[in-house]
Amino acid sequence: MSFIETDLSTFLEVFKKLEATSKPLWGNMSAQRMVEHLTDGINMSRGLGNHQLAVPTEKAEQLKQFLYTDKQMAQNIQVPFATPDITLRNADLEDAIDEFTTTWVDYEEEKEEEPEKLAIHPFYGNLTREEWLKVHSKHFTHHFKQFGLME
Repeated sequence: MSFIETDLSTFLEVFKKLEATSKPLWGNMSAQRMVEHLTDGINMSRGLGNHQLAVPTEKAEQLKQFLYTDKQMAQNIQVPFATPDITLRNADLEDAIDEFTTTWVDYEEEKEEEPEKLAIHPFYGNLTREEWLKVHSKHFTHHFKQFGLME
């Protein structure tokens, strides 16, 4: 299984295929909600928000091993930090993609400034910048496949 390269120009090429009316192949996210959800994941990796470990520490260490496999994220997975009732914060899909872009650029700059910074993921525990890139690659691939934007 190959996952998307964690590169802004690559993401933006994929987003060119996305339309506000695009329907998911599974689940019930709108295109805009999906982009905002990906932005939320980037912010989590920046240490923003009030995220706590949702599993015991030992379990997080076991779950973290998933990042080093070729396994895909499961379809229709429900997580407590991404519920359908979260209000959309952007006026439209274009604004959501602009927010994503700005957030990714900020993430990249922070990664250069603080390469050793750790940020918590509710299921994987404290992750390094490199581990977060693995999360983003798997996570973005998952949602891009959800919308038929990549095979």
